[in-house]
Amino acid sequence: MFAVTILGNNSAVPAFDRHPTSQVVTLDGTNYLVDCGEGTQIQLINYKIRRSKISHIFISHLHGDHYFGLIGLINSLSLLSRQQELHIFGPSPLKEIIELQLKVADTHVCYPLYIHPITEAATLIDTDRLSVKCFRTNHRIECYGFSFTEKKQLRRLNPDKAKEYEIPASFYERLTNGEDYTRKDGTLIKNETVTTPGDPGRKYAFCADTKYDESLIPHVQGFDMIYHETTYLDNLRERAELRFHSTTKQAALIAKKAGVRKLLIGHFSSKYDTLEEFEAEAREVFPNTDLALEGVAYTV
Repeated sequence: MFAVTILGNNSAVPAFDRHPTSQVVTLDGTNYLVDCGEGTQIQLINYKIRRSKISHIFISHLHGDHYFGLIGLINSLSLLSRQQELHIFGPSPLKEIIELQLKVADTHVCYPLYIHPITEAATLIDTDRLSVKCFRTNHRIECYGFSFTEKKQLRRLNPDKAKEYEIPASFYERLTNGEDYTRKDGTLIKNETVTTPGDPGRKYAFCADTKYDESLIPHVQGFDMIYHETTYLDNLRERAELRFHSTTKQAALIAKKAGVRKLLIGHFSSKYDTLEEFEAEAREVFPNTDLALEGVAYTV
């Protein structure tokens, strides 16, 4: 499963039972936490997401609504006797902040904790299943978005064809990795004879806080799904510009120009008690837009 579960979809001030920014990207049973606003731990519990399955945390920037829940989560994981490593990526001052918080509380975590400073666009994780990259967004302070790219799927084996060509089952895994098979008589069985291409890797991007900026487009071009902030409705476009945020139609225009398949919108200002108009405005520009609703898991 490759999915994104929304834990918080509000902007700086919690309101109307909406929480500050946080979401969980899940791939093959591993959880990657993106931002950790106030109340994230409670939301993890509410939506039955196991904290022990979080391997990496990505913090976009150091406005409080995106990381004020982090030190509490770090501490709770220690109290719960976590043993596995935890890797945290964020702007470089984050390391100093966390170390100071732990120091003044005389707290020593019982698990390996690694804090990786981000200073520029880079590849943060690169495994045989997943690549995670960061990219700068246009916000009032240093801020990064994150892209999650699933590696191309293994080739699909046709077992009947493999048996027809007398290929032993012990070689099947190598076939799914693209290898050809040479029979004992020297006959070469080309891989495409017994397999078909696997699914292309799916792609998701979290665009963090940002004003309208088309320089984001190359980082999300052709993605299956992106999350883009829409702090304001479009009639407050000037306010959005002044505060380095985006409106509904601006987010939708980025999605349209980037040719993405699906757009999630969030980071709603607490001045709005209902959200239907956000979805309606964005869909005028990009029809395949959904509100990023808390507790909902969106399949990439």
